[in-house]
Amino acid sequence: MSIRLNLKAEDAEDLQVIAAALQDAVMRAGDTRFNAKTRIFTAVFNRYRWEDKASKAQGARSRAGLSVAGVLKVQAQNIKRTPKDAVAQLLTIRFEPSQVAEDPGGAVILEFAGGGRLKLDVECLDLLLSDVSDSWRARARPNHEGGEA
Repeated sequence: MSIRLNLKAEDAEDLQVIAAALQDAVMRAGDTRFNAKTRIFTAVFNRYRWEDKASKAQGARSRAGLSVAGVLKVQAQNIKRTPKDAVAQLLTIRFEPSQVAEDPGGAVILEFAGGGRLKLDVECLDLLLSDVSDSWRARARPNHEGGEA
């Protein structure tokens, strides 16, 4: 059994840690939800366990849930919504702060391979990332130099 990550981000520095943990994660189109009433966006990923040094050759993956609170609006660009098992590979997550002084809000941007992106307009940074499964052996280690993930 592997150690499960539980991370919280409330500022841009914290978000960099979550972005690193989710680099090269994959998600299916059907694994995202936005509840406008509660203003919570959720996504489930199969993330590569970069922190897991036990298996250096191929590594391991685990299921992880990302929750973003205080979401005002979600915009998708070049993201397949059908079929529900269409896969997208996450490259990074970043924060674009509001241009209004003293406003803690802005946009959380999830960037995917192939030019896809999700833009979440947020009141402030409030993200949780939690592993929700044990790990399993990855098919391959992501290779940025070879253009593969």
